[in-house]
Amino acid sequence: MAAAAAWVRAVFLAAVAASAAEALSLDVHHRYSATVREWAGRHTGPPAGTAEYYAALAGHDLRRRSLASAQGEVAFADGNDTYRLNDFGFLHYAVVALGTPNVTFLVALDTGSDLFWVPCDCIKCAPLESPTYGNLKFDVYSPQKSSTSRKVPCSSNLCDQQSSCRSSSSSCPYNIEYLSDNTSSSGVLVEDLLYLITEYGQPKIVTAPITFGCGQVQTGSFLGNAAPNGLLGLGMDSKSVPSLLASDGVTANSFSMCFGEDGHGRINFGDTGSSDQQETPLNIYKQNPYYNISISGAMVGSKSIDTEFSAIVDSGTSFTALSDPMYTEITSSFNSQVKDKPSQLGSSLPFEFCYSVSSKGSINPPKIILKAKGGSVFPVNDPIITITDTSSNPLGYCLAMMKSEGVNLIGENFMSGLKIVFDRERKVLGWKKFDCYSVDNSSKLPVSPNSSAVPPKPAMGPNSYTPEAAKGASPNGTQVNVLQPSASSSLKLHFNIFIAAALLFLVIL
Repeated sequence: MAAAAAWVRAVFLAAVAASAAEALSLDVHHRYSATVREWAGRHTGPPAGTAEYYAALAGHDLRRRSLASAQGEVAFADGNDTYRLNDFGFLHYAVVALGTPNVTFLVALDTGSDLFWVPCDCIKCAPLESPTYGNLKFDVYSPQKSSTSRKVPCSSNLCDQQSSCRSSSSSCPYNIEYLSDNTSSSGVLVEDLLYLITEYGQPKIVTAPITFGCGQVQTGSFLGNAAPNGLLGLGMDSKSVPSLLASDGVTANSFSMCFGEDGHGRINFGDTGSSDQQETPLNIYKQNPYYNISISGAMVGSKSIDTEFSAIVDSGTSFTALSDPMYTEITSSFNSQVKDKPSQLGSSLPFEFCYSVSSKGSINPPKIILKAKGGSVFPVNDPIITITDTSSNPLGYCLAMMKSEGVNLIGENFMSGLKIVFDRERKVLGWKKFDCYSVDNSSKLPVSPNSSAVPPKPAMGPNSYTPEAAKGASPNGTQVNVLQPSASSSLKLHFNIFIAAALLFLVIL
């Protein structure tokens, strides 16, 4: 076993070094997409386009808002897909592989928290099988069953609870409370291999030693259908997966997310953006794990709005939510320019401004553009949602924006058709219009010479579902400054399992 482990370490070290200019990525699927329905093997979600469909998505957003007052790119080895699943709390998920031999997990992707954890040596965890899971059966991680697992001692700089340790050599405990009522995860920190694969050129399996939580006790929503198989933090703290990949020299300290208008998308770790993107500075707050930007105004149709505010770019929110005065400024300007008649399309819908479809069947709403700090233009490609009956006949449409109190969230619908780059090294948010099915061949931005990444380390061997933001995280910077408002003041588990499994088999054996 020792000789085999040494050989695997050598193979993976060479693979990591050789992959320095390669790319890893993930596809994103909307939780009600046809692909997800096929994967789940059942049509449990409301029919796409119906009022119930959008009400279900918005219900998650309303709960979330009430709680929120040199390297190349890489993807997870089990494929580049992520999924937004209807039966798993309206969160986005990806399949990840950990340990030797590797075990796979379907984990929620969360930009609002940092620690990656999976169910492990369970004392109290979500069930591995359930009628609500469809044809899925989940796995549990066990450090004793992985030859490459290592404990993280209390002396580690990643240990936040040293005061709870019996000695510096004890395993570091963790306990995270999330914003959903009585929702938490606790256990001990461990380190093991996260399997990755390069995206471009000849696919290559690489690994990164990742510190994550051995989640022994979960509570609240985690015992239901929200992240029942683990949660992967994408926040800005040193414990998040993007931070760990960058510090180990696996990728640059940046990643991108793309959401197509049909619900399909992609996530790329190490993507630093391209020379043709628009961008704006991130607002950095010590106690703020969110990706916060400043908006200097908006253009709605022919009307300009000069209201400043800051907002969190949140891929976990389906529909954009703004507080006043910006909410009223945008919606009233939109409403004053719509040609169609107002309509009540369903009592379950949370949208204030809905309209009937004209006899011609055409929909031509006013365009919405956000103006970001620095002068960049953030185009809102699809601010409306079209309401249909169960036969997909259009009944009307709504401006897909909701009113918030004290927090502004740029949701997934405002990012539709865009590739968003979270450049944590340069501290900017970048974006551009992009077809998420395509490969971005435009000129890449260089990795910052001040990058914190270091040369690769040797691999060690082969219904109220809103837990994603951790308690203690304040959205900060949501103050509103009115300048000069104008007078008229919204599956199939498709992870290349055969290719990835074959590659992993060849590398691990």
